[in-house]
Amino acid sequence: MGRILYGIHGTGHGHAMRGLTIARRLKQHDFLFVANDDAPEVLEPEFPVRRLPNLGTVFTNYKVDLPATIRRAVPLLVQRQRYIDAVRRIMDDFKPDVCMTDLEYFVPRAAEAAGLPCLTLDHQHIITCCRHRLPPALWWDALVQGLTPRYLFRPTDCTLIISFYAPPVLSKYRARIAPPILRDKVLSLSPRDDGHVLVYQSNSTHRALVDFLRAATSRTCYVFGYGQTEGREGNVVFMQKSEEGFLRLLEGCSYVIQGGSHTLMGEALYLGKPILTLPLKAMVEQRFNALYIERLGYGMQADMLTLEPALLRRFEANLSAYRSAIATGTFCGNETVFGLVDYFIRHGNLPLEGTPVVAE
Repeated sequence: MGRILYGIHGTGHGHAMRGLTIARRLKQHDFLFVANDDAPEVLEPEFPVRRLPNLGTVFTNYKVDLPATIRRAVPLLVQRQRYIDAVRRIMDDFKPDVCMTDLEYFVPRAAEAAGLPCLTLDHQHIITCCRHRLPPALWWDALVQGLTPRYLFRPTDCTLIISFYAPPVLSKYRARIAPPILRDKVLSLSPRDDGHVLVYQSNSTHRALVDFLRAATSRTCYVFGYGQTEGREGNVVFMQKSEEGFLRLLEGCSYVIQGGSHTLMGEALYLGKPILTLPLKAMVEQRFNALYIERLGYGMQADMLTLEPALLRRFEANLSAYRSAIATGTFCGNETVFGLVDYFIRHGNLPLEGTPVVAE
C-alpha cells in the first residue's frame, strides 16, 4: 500500500471529482487531500482533507474578474514559503511515499523540497505540453494565458493529461495523454433522447443565456448553476443542485449547453450527447476545449455575449452529424488512468509509452 498526498485545485467541482474517482478506485492506497474552496465539499465525505489556500480564478458576470483574481493571488504568492512549510509539516505527519497535483500550487513545490516524486494529473497542461494548430485569433491568448500552466503551475517530471482530444505531445515534456476519467454513476447511465436540453454553468452566469433559450428553442431547458434554484420562465426550468437530478437529466437529454468545463464535456461525449459550448474568453483552456469540440465534429462553440436564436437552430439541425462523429470517439480512460496512477504510486514514475499497466 502506498501513501499519497494529493493537492487539488478547488475552483469548481471538476478537479475534485477526478481526484475522488481515482481515490475510490485505488482504495488499496492511502490518500490525503490538500484542498480548499469547492473541493472539500466533494472530498470530505469519503477522504481526509487538509484545507490550505490555493491560487484560483474569480468570475463575475461570465467574465474573469482579473482584479479580484490578482487580489487573491498576490498574498498567497508573497507568503508562498509559509504555505510550502505548512505542506512540509503535513508531510512530516502523514509520511507520503509520493505526491500528486491537480493544478494545485503548493504540494508540488513541497514535494520537490522533500525529494518526493510528484505526478501532475490534470487537463490544463494540454495547453503547454502539446502541439496545436490554432486559429490566429487564439495565438496571443494562448501565448499569454499559457504562461500560467507553463510556469505558475509548471508540470512536474511526470505528467498525465486527461483529455477527450489528443494532440501530439512535445518531446521536451515527459507527458502522456489518456481519455477522460468518468464517475461510476456516469458509467452506469443508459443514455436516451427524451427531447429536453441540459444547461450547466459552473463558474459564472449571465442573463443573456436564459433569454437566448427562451427565444431559440421550444424544448424544455433544465438549467443548473444559476442563483435561482427553482422556478420556471417559459421553457426554462431552474434546477436545485443535485447530483442525482443532474445525472438523470444528462442521461435523457438531446444535447448539452455548457461553459468550457472539460469534466462535463467528457461525461456528455461518453453518453453520446452533442455539445454547444460557451467558453469564457479569458479562460484559454476552455477555448481550446471549444475549438476541439467544433473541430472534431462533436458540436459547436459560441460567444455568450453574441448569442442569436439562429445559432441554436443551426446547431439543432446538425445533431445527427454530431452524434455520428461522437460515436467514433473514445471517451472513457478509467482503466488506463488507474493503471498508470497505480504504477506511479508503486514506482515513483510513469512507464514507457506502450507498456501495459493494470491497477492492482
